[in-house]
Amino acid sequence: MAREFILFSRLGQTDPNFRSLHNAGRLDIVHECIVSSLFLSHGLRRDVTFHAILNGPPSPPIHIQIDGETLYDVRTDMDTWQVILKKILSGKPHPGITRDKTSFEALVKARAQTHQIYVLEEDGKDVSQVALKENSVFILGDHVGLPKKAEVFAQRFGEKISLGKKPYLATTCVTIINYKLDQQATVGS
Repeated sequence: MAREFILFSRLGQTDPNFRSLHNAGRLDIVHECIVSSLFLSHGLRRDVTFHAILNGPPSPPIHIQIDGETLYDVRTDMDTWQVILKKILSGKPHPGITRDKTSFEALVKARAQTHQIYVLEEDGKDVSQVALKENSVFILGDHVGLPKKAEVFAQRFGEKISLGKKPYLATTCVTIINYKLDQQATVGS
């Protein structure tokens, strides 16, 4: 079952001049979500694509796409991803990672043509009551949350689902969704 994640990073810095991921508009959260979405113990999820929409200064938006099928030369540690993200934000290539100026709205609209869109919010339909579809895209916000305008826009193309009434960390949400989809795939095979 192919799956995609879109992380809306309100503050994620859009240039490579930073000393740490944390101080670059919380790019550390982007790193954590990349790891949660794409990495297994001793392996990569080749059927996952991760998108980060960075909306921080100086030139938002920046769309970073990481394709698990073609990604290589990576580890899970923060130092590795700090180097990779600086390289990508500088406009240099890395295997399996692309960068462009696609906006959140344009990305959601494009993905909705071929994928089921799910927006993760505490007040959505309980995920245990939803049969997640193949080729799903899961949209979530960073530590500040998904802006209301972005949430309303995304809901026009999909369904709002919830992991519960407690606000989990974005990386935890990704892990839970991956677990649920893995379980669903096991039952279906």
